[in-house]
Amino acid sequence: MWRSLLIFLVTLLAIGCAPEPGVGPTASADASVRKLQHAYEHRQSDLQVEGQGVVSRILPDDTKGSKHQRFILMLSSGQTLLVAHNIDLAPRLEGLSEGDVVGFFGEYEWNDKGGVIHWTHHDPAGRHVDGWLRYRERRYQ
Repeated sequence: MWRSLLIFLVTLLAIGCAPEPGVGPTASADASVRKLQHAYEHRQSDLQVEGQGVVSRILPDDTKGSKHQRFILMLSSGQTLLVAHNIDLAPRLEGLSEGDVVGFFGEYEWNDKGGVIHWTHHDPAGRHVDGWLRYRERRYQ
């Protein structure tokens, strides 16, 4: 419980004091958090979303099929998102640690734990909007 409280407080501090370039405690960022919360509450999927959160947990890579770097982000609302970043198509976020701030633009899929963000990479076939992750002022796509 204390760990969750600490992560939540770090999230608030990181988002309020050290926002990613172009994303911060603005009306746009607030709208993004509300959109994700609404999508979760109404079990919506296939939504293109943008936002940022604090890494609360690093998970092992998913190596079945296309390889995905996986980690959990906590949003300022307390909602958590699993990020599944295809590292066969985009670079891995090297040095990623709990407490780091990561911005994202990708597709939201509902699940009962908060949701998943994927399509955080370019689409080599050009049929899907390109997504990205932003970490330490670098865009990964």
